[in-house]
Amino acid sequence: MGKIVAVHPLDTKFADQIKQAAPGWELIDASDRKTVDKHLPEAEIILGWNSNVAEFVKSGPSRLKWVQNWGAGVERLPLDKFREFGIMLTNASGVHPYPISETIFAMLLAFTRHLHTAIRNQARSSWEHSGDMGEIHGRTMGILGAGAIGLETARLAQAFNMKVLGVRRSGLEEKNVDEMHGIEGLQEVLQQSDFVINCMPHTPETELMLGKDQFAAMKKTAYYINIGRGKTTDTAALLEALQNGTIAGAGLDVFEQEPLPEDHPFWKMDNVIITPHHAGSTIYYTERVIAIFVDNLKQYAQGSSPESSVVDLDSEY
Repeated sequence: MGKIVAVHPLDTKFADQIKQAAPGWELIDASDRKTVDKHLPEAEIILGWNSNVAEFVKSGPSRLKWVQNWGAGVERLPLDKFREFGIMLTNASGVHPYPISETIFAMLLAFTRHLHTAIRNQARSSWEHSGDMGEIHGRTMGILGAGAIGLETARLAQAFNMKVLGVRRSGLEEKNVDEMHGIEGLQEVLQQSDFVINCMPHTPETELMLGKDQFAAMKKTAYYINIGRGKTTDTAALLEALQNGTIAGAGLDVFEQEPLPEDHPFWKMDNVIITPHHAGSTIYYTERVIAIFVDNLKQYAQGSSPESSVVDLDSEY
């Protein structure tokens, strides 16, 4: 039997779930932060990630076989060392579809129903109308990165009778997506969409994929929502597109440079909604991460390979 080291403190109910999934395994968690690091060299499985784990993984071969990342993004992890030392990596991609899809629709509805303007007017004690209001019913949504989050967003879009266009690397069709395209169909999707939703991971292929040419291809009435990784978007090109009226507005959860400087123009722009990197936050986060881990751990403890939220180290997501 092996050792599981959790670098986050675990409530008793979560620790019990882990122990039940892998009878006989030793579980160490960060309830005692002073001693948890000394157990890393003996760990076969590490739950969570921090700077100490990063240094440990980089240090060379060990007993470590599997890391369950606490978040979805893995671009900052030393993936080359995972490949070199044969360490499996799973992430928290299954945690986010509900909170992030709800954040996306909160932004869409705020823009079309001018709620963002009403909130600003309220802060100024100003009783003003904010012009003609739109609707999202019957409009076209383009989803860039049709993974778990994008597909949940597509499902919700059907309730608004929206036409949904998707872009994914494989181009494989999915339920609730009316038309799926490969990466080569990006410009076509941008041209047709009233709302462009960026759900893409950050990889060498997607870095700065949304730039000046892509914003120029969009409708002047279109809104851009980025809840994907910040470096998929050229922030300077987006700012220019918003200032020049190339697109109508943007909802932004992440940026190419984080945190966004206090003097950045985005903060004061009426056609921008900012939710600084918390679209995926939810009171159910830990519960869902542990559920992913426990399901995989049951398989691992029985000699099988985990199947949920497994990161492809070559594709880097």
